[in-house]
Amino acid sequence: MKFFVSVVMFFLFLNCFATAQTLIRTSCKTAAAKDPNLKYDFCVQSLEQDPQSKTATSLAGLVLASTNNAASKATNVKGIVETILKNKKYAPGTEPALRTCVELYDDANDSLKEALMNVKSGDYGSANVQLSAALDEPGTCEDGFKEKHAISPVTNENNVLFQKILIPLAFTNML
Repeated sequence: MKFFVSVVMFFLFLNCFATAQTLIRTSCKTAAAKDPNLKYDFCVQSLEQDPQSKTATSLAGLVLASTNNAASKATNVKGIVETILKNKKYAPGTEPALRTCVELYDDANDSLKEALMNVKSGDYGSANVQLSAALDEPGTCEDGFKEKHAISPVTNENNVLFQKILIPLAFTNML
């Protein structure tokens, strides 16, 4: 009897994983078709690597998971910039831009936290506004370096952060 229960549980788990994988791929495909800035392969890879996304059973669940994922990335990029500042590993004249980026990542995280609360309460319009605000921050950080005619040390991280925020934004537009 224990063996039978174990087998049934295994197949239920396998089915849940396959359902989540289908949800991820279908949602990313639809979102990428509607938003040319969203990269389908990045969307799928990002969500399939995230344990919370793998257990999502609805688009709203993917919005929650991907928003958490974006907030985590914003915190990560902020840490990278803080380390650059602490170790003084930046080009001359770029310290103000780096300090501004730290503030922008804080703003992005605040917007992402607000978006999470909005999604949890079913207020997708307000979530959309907050996600849109967060989406602006990586580009604004990059603009600070362009204004100084300097190369940003976090361009790649900002590009990834932009995509990670774009995912839940695109998904909220589908709800």
